[in-house]
Amino acid sequence: MVALRYQYRIYPTRPQARMLARTFGCVRTVYNDALRIFQDAWRAGGDRPSMGAVAKAVTTDVKRTGERAWSAEVSAVPLQQALCDLATAYTDFFASVSGKRPGPRIGPPRFKKRAARQAARFNRNAFSVVSGGNLEERGTRP
Repeated sequence: MVALRYQYRIYPTRPQARMLARTFGCVRTVYNDALRIFQDAWRAGGDRPSMGAVAKAVTTDVKRTGERAWSAEVSAVPLQQALCDLATAYTDFFASVSGKRPGPRIGPPRFKKRAARQAARFNRNAFSVVSGGNLEERGTRP
């Protein structure tokens, strides 16, 4: 199976730019919150929490709190992809430490900082093609 990846240069309008900035911020927050949960569990000497429990804590449960209700305004797809990225980072780190991963050793995952280049990953199920060949995020139509 051949995996394809497309990169697009976009020129968003002001409302679109605000939504993208909100999405980038939420992705970074979810990733950092999940990483903090894993680090706290490691420092406490307990078992590593399951990814399902962490995902529920940093995406579903946090949307119901007053201080992070803004995270419900963005698509859940890039938030889930951020958690997948963290899981991959941990898998690669542990494989590197145990010697199962070829190449030089890599360090543990680090917190994401606000940077000039930000990214959010969407999968193919996140969008649908609407009239005129335009892409629209699923679930956003009135």
